[in-house]
Amino acid sequence: MSAIPQTTLPPAAAARDGVAAHTARPRRVRRLSGRDRLVLGLMVGVPTLIQAVLVWIPTLLSIALSFTRWNGLDLSGIRWAGLSNYSYAFKEYPPFWPAVAHNVIWLVFLALIATPIGLLLAVLLDQRIRGTRIYQSVFFTPVMLSLVMVGIIWQLVYARDEGLVNNLLGTAGTPGAVDWFGDSDVNLWAALVATTWRHAGYVMVLYLAGLKGVDPSLREAAALDGANGRQTFFQVVFPAMRPINIVIVVITIIEALRAFDIVYLINKGTNGLELLSVLVIQNLVGVGTVIGVGSALAVILLAISVGPIVYYLVRTFRRTD
Repeated sequence: MSAIPQTTLPPAAAARDGVAAHTARPRRVRRLSGRDRLVLGLMVGVPTLIQAVLVWIPTLLSIALSFTRWNGLDLSGIRWAGLSNYSYAFKEYPPFWPAVAHNVIWLVFLALIATPIGLLLAVLLDQRIRGTRIYQSVFFTPVMLSLVMVGIIWQLVYARDEGLVNNLLGTAGTPGAVDWFGDSDVNLWAALVATTWRHAGYVMVLYLAGLKGVDPSLREAAALDGANGRQTFFQVVFPAMRPINIVIVVITIIEALRAFDIVYLINKGTNGLELLSVLVIQNLVGVGTVIGVGSALAVILLAISVGPIVYYLVRTFRRTD
């Protein structure tokens, strides 16, 4: 009986079969251990819990309370009010529309004056001038200060009798000295200058980061095409900083609508400095507390803040896609 001949595979074929057999084996999926699950749960759960407790739950409660009447003392005293709080705010609450106008002025001032100043500072400091680190530190210092501290500093600058501004004008201690924070005709603009001092430094730092991230080849290509410095910046560099521009727009809107500290420190947000954020506090805290009206004003401010931001972001990301 003859033996059956055995076929010997070439080395290359045997190697391929070995690789195929190896790759055909199911991969073992490493499962998370109990400790991994605990760490992951803490990393996700704790920030989410903090966000819910400090932001989302108060927001939902404010929305619910805006449809009620309540003095803020006894829970049994809560009464359903429907849209009456909103109707009162829009039609019968005297400071409401002046506050809306002041918030609009605040937004326009930051957008057209404070933000361009920050952009100009960033462009100048991006030129690698001598001492640029020192200048960056000087302009960024106000950002590190709280808005309360900024208000205190500018109270000293604007003081009627011994303030820096009146001393420079030569009117300090005279009947012609301007009460910059007390005069309702000028106190809003004085507060806006103080806000600009801080906002411009913030914008400067963001745009400096954006300028550092622009591809140098874009500038070189624009120079080869004969573009001058101004054309290169506005037609090449600035559009390339679209993500930074989006952040700046959002920050500017938020800063304009949540402005509170400086005006409240000056004169409790009265006498020409009414803002929506101040009206919210006036109705929620202190004598004559009207929780429903204060909550309605807070919801209106939230809607005004979120609306333009969401609209701008949606349009921007659609255009990008």
